[in-house]
Amino acid sequence: MKLIIFAGPPTCGKTTVIRQVIKRMIAKELKPSYLKIDVLFADEDETIHKEFGIPTKKIYSGELCPDHCNVVVLDEAVEWAQKSGSDFLFVETAGLCLRCSPYVENSLGIVVLEATSGMNLPRKIGPMLTLADISVITKIDLISQAEREVFRYRVLESAKGIRVVESNALYGIGIDPIVTQIIKSPEVEFPMFLRGNPPVGTCTICVGKKEIGSKNHFGVLRTLEQEIFYVGE
Repeated sequence: MKLIIFAGPPTCGKTTVIRQVIKRMIAKELKPSYLKIDVLFADEDETIHKEFGIPTKKIYSGELCPDHCNVVVLDEAVEWAQKSGSDFLFVETAGLCLRCSPYVENSLGIVVLEATSGMNLPRKIGPMLTLADISVITKIDLISQAEREVFRYRVLESAKGIRVVESNALYGIGIDPIVTQIIKSPEVEFPMFLRGNPPVGTCTICVGKKEIGSKNHFGVLRTLEQEIFYVGE
């Protein structure tokens, strides 16, 4: 089975891209399944199951970062999709942490970016973009040709060698090259490993300490003037 992970900021069009991909894969008599990881609310799994009749599942990360949630449940998700008889598992993450990368080795990582979100967006994304295989730029019909060229340049500037696909996903434009790459992607292998190192996040804030100021905390910290340092055993 093949694992495809879709990441990207909220409202960038991930689900619309996925729906168009699923439609084409079913037309090719391939069997996808779908997992949605979100924080508080999601109904994409229900609408996709209703539209296409494929196995779907969702999980809420709650107080856990959705990309961290992805890491800790992904092995079970792959096993669930395999038992469902799927050829592909599409995972859509909430993508709220720009320092995290949800992609794993022996899979395909797709980042979806909204062209209307500003020319500097590719410079702000971090590993969610730089470790992806494909960058899908959506809503291209809402900006000028000059803005499209600048946006594309900055994607390639931030992630050298990434494949860029411009798409108007609402009308299915630019979807076929994505499907081709998905079909060519490698099969997932156990044990699975993240592609990149996750960001440091060991601190008392993560476990609920509410006081303001570095003097009140332990773990990985920084101050206004001092770079990252560690306090504690």
